[in-house]
Amino acid sequence: MTPPSSRHNGHSSGRSASTGANPDTRLLDAPFDSPRLIADIGGTYARFALETATGQFEHIASLRCADHADFHAAVRAYLNGVPVGRISHAAIAIANPVEGDQVRMTNYHWQFSIEQMRQRLDFDTLVVVNDFTALAMALPRLGPSARRAVGGGSARERSVVGLIGAGSGLGVSGLIPAGEGWVALGTEGGHTSFAPRDARERLILAFAESLYGHVSFERLLSGPGLELIYRAFSERDGAKDSSLSAPEITRRGLAGADARCAETLDAFCAILGTAAANLAVTLGALGGIYIGGGIVPRLGAAFDRSPFRQRFEDKGRFSRYLQAIPTYVVTAENATFTGVSAILAAQLKGLEAVGGSAILQQIQRARPGLSPAETRVADYVLAHPRSALNEPIAQIAKAAQVSQPTVIRFCRTLGCEGLSDFKLRLASGLTGTIPVTHTQVTGEDTMLELGEKVLGNTAAAILQVRDHLNRETIDRAIELLSSAQRIDFHAVGHYRVVADDAQFKFLRFGVASACYTDPRLMGLAARVLRPGDVAVIISSSGKIEELLDVAETARARGAAVVAITAGHSPLARKADVALVLDDIEDVATHVPMVSRILHLLVIDILAVGVAMKRGVAALPDAPASSLPGPALADDESPQAGAPTGADAEAAQRAKRTGLGISTASPLARLTSHSR
Repeated sequence: MTPPSSRHNGHSSGRSASTGANPDTRLLDAPFDSPRLIADIGGTYARFALETATGQFEHIASLRCADHADFHAAVRAYLNGVPVGRISHAAIAIANPVEGDQVRMTNYHWQFSIEQMRQRLDFDTLVVVNDFTALAMALPRLGPSARRAVGGGSARERSVVGLIGAGSGLGVSGLIPAGEGWVALGTEGGHTSFAPRDARERLILAFAESLYGHVSFERLLSGPGLELIYRAFSERDGAKDSSLSAPEITRRGLAGADARCAETLDAFCAILGTAAANLAVTLGALGGIYIGGGIVPRLGAAFDRSPFRQRFEDKGRFSRYLQAIPTYVVTAENATFTGVSAILAAQLKGLEAVGGSAILQQIQRARPGLSPAETRVADYVLAHPRSALNEPIAQIAKAAQVSQPTVIRFCRTLGCEGLSDFKLRLASGLTGTIPVTHTQVTGEDTMLELGEKVLGNTAAAILQVRDHLNRETIDRAIELLSSAQRIDFHAVGHYRVVADDAQFKFLRFGVASACYTDPRLMGLAARVLRPGDVAVIISSSGKIEELLDVAETARARGAAVVAITAGHSPLARKADVALVLDDIEDVATHVPMVSRILHLLVIDILAVGVAMKRGVAALPDAPASSLPGPALADDESPQAGAPTGADAEAAQRAKRTGLGISTASPLARLTSHSR
């Protein structure tokens, strides 16, 4: 009999832990070039298998953790017993939160470094994720035979899915549809506070509170939780012997030979119904709630007859909402294997597409333009991302054979403020944030699909820019622009409209501004710049010769250069301040659907920043009709009682100098594009 899998929920992590799995449930028969090692590590047993093709697991074995000194010894013991050569890729689901490179099991004494373990085992890829995250990623791949419905309701297609499961702990996760795949949520939902629903549960809570300061759902919905509930009932009944193990409580309760054990299972299922309902309304899980873990699947039909579903639907005003949500018990024996396999497959696909995170992709794109010393840093980070995430600057510099200032220059070349900012972005890519996707428009798209792709790509790109904005460079750019005597905006091609829009905004502040989009005029204008002036150069590629000449001429004249461009471009290196926009777009189409929007948004950020820096009071005195904001129509007159003459002028100045920003104030219109 397969041993129960230990469950302790934690943040989904490891390499590309949150990458979406393909929802296609069809198994592919094409074998892999070499088998992949798949494992599910709990506090008592470590289960291993070799995946020879998608979804095909062979040589499944369960090893007792206590029989092996550490994780490495257990893996070696398994591999020594199977007929296989070198393993290139491996994925491990572990009953533990996985944060960063160091893994320390909470239910057992094993601990290891993911990167060091990869090297010791001679794997090209080692993915380590929380086991409940892996189980969550398996759900889209489970067919009807791998689950059992409990109660009514029907799943809504491509909707959020919830997952909860009790074993040695209480795991809670969820799936959010994203593009063509899914994003798994890493949560600590098992530690939410338990709230009793009836007198029996208030008795259980009182008993648990006498032992623990805080009573979470995990205290009761787990193997130890079954034992705790049984002890509470034993004390209530005045029984002397109250020490039964969870397996024995389950066996006696299912056999009907022990009323107290049967009541323990009954209370357990009712409390689980409350927790599942809370999860459903919290996530809006219209795609259904799935129940995994090591306990419920063993209850079989007894769980279907339990108070679980009745309690799940008992939500007062939201009862009808819960009645429409289906609940399923996961019955597939190797569901965790399926999920961790999907995560590994997505990781390998991401590596083939160059990089497993946004910052790694950025490094790959920047690499050809880096100096030899910076290239060594880039190569080290790409080869050892987890080590770079955890090592101090001295260690990174030593490993890459460069100086520490070179490491800092490398980080700033990528648009990061420094090493700490770089590590933060690297961590977001390695520990499971929502991925940014880009879907290419094709000639076969319908008009609806075309609209969805354009809007989806733009929204994803905006979110990526938001997450990667560099506060220091934005502050420096705003400081230069707010104190400039004159600002010239330079752009060519599709980005001319960005320069036009920028000139329009800054002229409204009374800032001497000009827009140059003709290469000949750009060169002439750059030759008359003076110290105190600023040239803002807008270029997606940062490689246009005419714009590079403007940057060189402007700096030679003593003017400052602000570039809105790609982080690894020649233009970024020539600028005093580079606002990095590394968007993914097929330039061969000659239709910059996303990047132009991003450049316009950066102009908006700079415009609002300069307005706040200079103060609205700095706007020049002008007739009311020229001020930003609503103007009176020709046939309108001031309202009765409105101030006139000097009082009206004072009121107008007060309005312009007010500290608050409302929808009726001048600043409310700063982000309106030219009409």
